[in-house]
Amino acid sequence: MRIGVDLGGTKTEIIALADDGKVRLRRRIATPSGGYRDTLAAVVALVDMAERELGCRASVGVGTPGAISPASGLIKNANSTCLNGQALDRDLSAALGRPVRIANDANCMALSEAIDGAAAGAGCVFGVIIGTGVGGGVVIDTRVRIGPNAIAGEWGHNPLPLPDADDLPLPPCYCGRRGCVETYLCGPGLVADHRRHGGSEDDARLIAAAASAGCEASMARYERRLARSLAGVINILDPDVVVLAGGLSNIERLYRKVPALWAEHVFSDRVDTRLVRSLHGDSSGVRGAAWLWGRDEPPS
Repeated sequence: MRIGVDLGGTKTEIIALADDGKVRLRRRIATPSGGYRDTLAAVVALVDMAERELGCRASVGVGTPGAISPASGLIKNANSTCLNGQALDRDLSAALGRPVRIANDANCMALSEAIDGAAAGAGCVFGVIIGTGVGGGVVIDTRVRIGPNAIAGEWGHNPLPLPDADDLPLPPCYCGRRGCVETYLCGPGLVADHRRHGGSEDDARLIAAAASAGCEASMARYERRLARSLAGVINILDPDVVVLAGGLSNIERLYRKVPALWAEHVFSDRVDTRLVRSLHGDSSGVRGAAWLWGRDEPPS
């Protein structure tokens, strides 16, 4: 049995998976607002509850915003700011009395989809989250690629390729740079671009669903930006599959439009990379956290 925990800013989810990937238990709670120690205690309580209910000891993996810094061993880059600067893996391991594996939530999503999701059987998978933010993860032969800086897959903080007049001025990003992919491709970025061009809709889903000329133009700009950005990833990583997750991944037209647009930016005579929607939806992250422990690794 393997347990996964998805530690989000507003909700924390726990799942228990059998070796065949079947869900044995799932619970969600509101993420505590009291700070790091309350968050730590909530995760420990969820794991204790799950093991009591299942009657067995399990391996534990945790998906978090941000990542563990290889330099300090502490969480960095988390938008759940109470985690930053904390030794989350060591603290959880001590509290639970076993090793705990931790990975970025986008890496967990990519792993889940590579093991038994939309990219099952693919050798190289690039997982993309497009929602309130933009994240990414790389999985090669069902193993997450972390990298020496723990930023593998962080394409959201690359500059938007080939900005044209419609993309200017370069919008500021919270990371301190300007013109990051995330500022254009996240849900708020789509809305902000639409409003700058005279649109009245204030929700990304409404923009995607509306038939007005203004909404169509906004979606066309979004698709061109997404295609250029993913083409850069394809040129470097050459993945078999790109999997989209997050709220904007539910926009059906992306799967038709974007592959038709990215070809002109990919350094190849043809592009066989597949663009697909995540199979497990918003459960991909928590499932991937559980799969941080492989089938051949018993709980410690």
